[in-house]
Amino acid sequence: MELVLDLIHKILNTYLPHISTTALIHFMPLYLFLKFLHFIFRSIFSENVAGKVVLITGASSGIGEHLAYEYAKRGARLVLAARRRRSLQQVADMAYWLGSPDVVPVHADVSKVEDCQRLIEEAINNFGRLDHLVINAAVTPLYMFEDLIEVTNAAPAMDINFWGAVYTTHFAIPHLKETKGKIVAITSSAGGLNAARISFYNASKAAMISFYETLRVELGTQIGITIVTPGLVESELTKGKFLTTEGKLEVNQVMRDVEMSVTPILPVQKCARAIVKSACRGDNYLTEPPWFRTLFVYRIFFPELLEWFQRWFLFPGRGQPPTEAPSKIILDVTGFKEYGYPKSVLSPHIKVD
Repeated sequence: MELVLDLIHKILNTYLPHISTTALIHFMPLYLFLKFLHFIFRSIFSENVAGKVVLITGASSGIGEHLAYEYAKRGARLVLAARRRRSLQQVADMAYWLGSPDVVPVHADVSKVEDCQRLIEEAINNFGRLDHLVINAAVTPLYMFEDLIEVTNAAPAMDINFWGAVYTTHFAIPHLKETKGKIVAITSSAGGLNAARISFYNASKAAMISFYETLRVELGTQIGITIVTPGLVESELTKGKFLTTEGKLEVNQVMRDVEMSVTPILPVQKCARAIVKSACRGDNYLTEPPWFRTLFVYRIFFPELLEWFQRWFLFPGRGQPPTEAPSKIILDVTGFKEYGYPKSVLSPHIKVD
């Protein structure tokens, strides 16, 4: 039996790569043409969300806040969830003013399964249906893994980013099936690029991408799933709000500059607008800004080059502080922040209750 299995693997290793390459060359043009036609069709018959019910987690700031505004402009009824009561109420008031006929703010912590269940119940009790579930709540630990003394301090990254998404999705699926609704999963380009110092964030977002890709296979056409992989977008994250090694959320704009350096930060309104359009079209994937997709190509074909570049770019010489990294030096010398960062992220002030 072992000899037979060994022979099968040798045949596959020898011939399958050649067969796959030939098939790719012959069928890729047809596939891309059909995909383009499908995109045109979905764009023409894009979903009208007026009067439909949209639930957004992490809605008190950043991408979640502006997604609420974009859906509101389209006349959707909203259920908005976040941990900050006053900030959430302010977003709810603005969404109502922008055109949403009904807005229900819900104070909730998505790392708690009972809060996630209550969120879905609030949507059904108030509106009797659920059409779009937007998974957006997230935190970002920023530190070297070896600097983490108490490893459990990193748990919120998975509890909020991944398990919060899983919990909420679990309770929402039966209701989304009834409306043939959609899930919009706000993951991150970091889920496939493995940026240094944010290992737990990377892992949580990679887990989200894998989870929702698998769920898409399991659910088929019953529920549409749009997986969004933003690059650097105007938000509290790009303002410098990170989870420390002590498990506390703090604003550290010096380390923000080291980590993000001369990468342009996309205005959040533009990102939110693109996400809602993509969800209404029924896209499987969206990357904003689009040029970030180029990095995925380098990740596939030149992984060693990306790893080398990160080590050189993000880390100073031995014994030097992080502020001496080439990333920070280049940012300071070029003055890139003044024209590459939105004005909102230059201030260290964040929303508080």
